[in-house]
Amino acid sequence: MKLPLKHIKRITLAAAPLVLLSACAVGPDYVRPSAETPPAFKEQAGWKIAQPADTAIPTKWWEIYNDPVLNALEEQVTISNQSLIQAEAQYRQARALVQSAQASYFPTLTGSVSNSRAGGPSSTSRTTTTTDSLSVNASWEPDLWGHVRRTVEANASSAQASAAELQALRLSTQAQLAQDYFQLRDQDANRQLYDKTVIDYKKSLELTQNQYKSGIVPKENVVLADTQLKQTEAQAIDFDVARAQMEHAIALLVGKPASTFSIAAVDKFDPPVPALPLGLPSALLERRPDIANAERLVASANAQIGVAKSAYFPSLTLAASGGYESSGLAHWISLPNRLWSVGPSLAETLFDGGLREANTKQAIASYDASVANYRNIVLTSFQEVEDNVAALRIYEQEARKQEQAVALSRRSVELTINQYKAGIISYLDVITVETTALTNERTYVELLNKRLAANVLLVKALGGGWDVAQLPDVKTVSKND
Repeated sequence: MKLPLKHIKRITLAAAPLVLLSACAVGPDYVRPSAETPPAFKEQAGWKIAQPADTAIPTKWWEIYNDPVLNALEEQVTISNQSLIQAEAQYRQARALVQSAQASYFPTLTGSVSNSRAGGPSSTSRTTTTTDSLSVNASWEPDLWGHVRRTVEANASSAQASAAELQALRLSTQAQLAQDYFQLRDQDANRQLYDKTVIDYKKSLELTQNQYKSGIVPKENVVLADTQLKQTEAQAIDFDVARAQMEHAIALLVGKPASTFSIAAVDKFDPPVPALPLGLPSALLERRPDIANAERLVASANAQIGVAKSAYFPSLTLAASGGYESSGLAHWISLPNRLWSVGPSLAETLFDGGLREANTKQAIASYDASVANYRNIVLTSFQEVEDNVAALRIYEQEARKQEQAVALSRRSVELTINQYKAGIISYLDVITVETTALTNERTYVELLNKRLAANVLLVKALGGGWDVAQLPDVKTVSKND
């Protein structure tokens, strides 16, 4: 089946200027929106500087805490966390939309084979006819005004945004796991502190009982010592509730059933609170995946304006078909039975009740909203860095003072117990200093947890070792794997 050469030439000559015209794409070309960026972080005054070689946060940033259990858990997150698996599937879906839009660059080719029988009356009798047909049809709509290109551009930017969203979710999940893990270890440390305190209070109760038996102190002191012991034992047990909840939360993050997941307690938990390289505020625009996500959504919204505006212009379709049709199979595919058609068609919407105008306004408003969202996320990123830098600096100062308070309170307990043994003071005085000492010890433990939590949040605020160079380019998201 062939079209006459003169018609092929005619189609080629007609289509050539249209293909050149299709180099034009309506709508604004994308320009990254500006965002106010301070020259330096305000709260970094007095900040503990990282080692000169530490110019960036490592990709596996959790390894800076030197905890093998945490390292193993973090590795499981990327593999088994169901939210991340869902986000990865959504990224693949976004890539498929890019490939779907790219298909419109090419002509559509269809083929059909049919056999039909028809009957009806004639002047003398009823007749039956058989028709066999074979046809191939081709149609192509040149992208004159950039509708397809803007759609591909919008979908590609959305796919990149989806990739950045996946990384932002991964970072957020990793940070949440680290926080939950440190919170679990905080419960372990508190439980150990109270268990040690229970041992000390048992010794105090034994001492008081011996003094009572010797007639040195009244029965009231024994009751007070026993009450203090039982109350502390109850408080020690209470930490098991929070620990169990943290363990269950970690199980969810690593994609394991809570019923089969457990983390063994440790005898000592005193990880480093490492210094982190802050860099310049402007670097955040390249290091945070949530900012990259917001920026790519702006680019997608910008391209959608072009898609909406292209609807104002006429569409041209070039179509050609050819085949064979015969009333019998004997000489079905032969030159006399050949049929063909070729020709362009131009279509333009003459009236739509303001639909195209409304769609364009909607696209522009969506773009403006995405720009505002991008700038707000940038501002939020600066806030998060400043918050956690300030928290770390202040918590470190507080920890140094609290460490001194712990040492002094321990000394006060020793002196007070010696005075009690000598009969100089009552047991109420012992309870007072021991309660103060326990409060100081617990505050010190809580400060370590607060410092670790702020450190993790600062890692997250700084992008967690990610940078925009890791974002897949348009070629990658457009590729059919």
